[in-house]
Amino acid sequence: MTCSMNGSAALQEPSAPASWRIALPHTAAAVPVARALVRTALTELDHGADCDTAELLTAELVANAIEHAAGDGPIELVVELVPTGCKVEVHDPDPAPPGDLTAPGRIDPDPWQEHGRGLLLIRALSSACGHRPTDSGKAVWFRLPTVPPQRRHA
Repeated sequence: MTCSMNGSAALQEPSAPASWRIALPHTAAAVPVARALVRTALTELDHGADCDTAELLTAELVANAIEHAAGDGPIELVVELVPTGCKVEVHDPDPAPPGDLTAPGRIDPDPWQEHGRGLLLIRALSSACGHRPTDSGKAVWFRLPTVPPQRRHA
């Protein structure tokens, strides 16, 4: 696993962006590592984005990449913090787009099935989401806005 950080862990100015990029194994073990990185990034810097939602959506993106991406090459998590919120991307080696990420599916997920609600959660809980091709496959992403200070610890 490799990790690089652009920005200072002792970030003082809210206007300075910070970003993290980490290669994760193409296994289920990547999900808790990705969740921990997002939580650490948001709490250590007292960023103001909703940590619980960011963790949940990150876990969905990473789990989808592990389950649906062709091949067994590593996936990559990119977290970018900006004054207006955060953006999380998961890169995988499969160029195929991720189902119905940006438009509602034609069929509602079966509430009794274990799978099928991840992209619905991402659409419903993020301020924006999408995917884009990359040189090595695709990146699937979501954005969350910062939470107003009066609502953070209520």
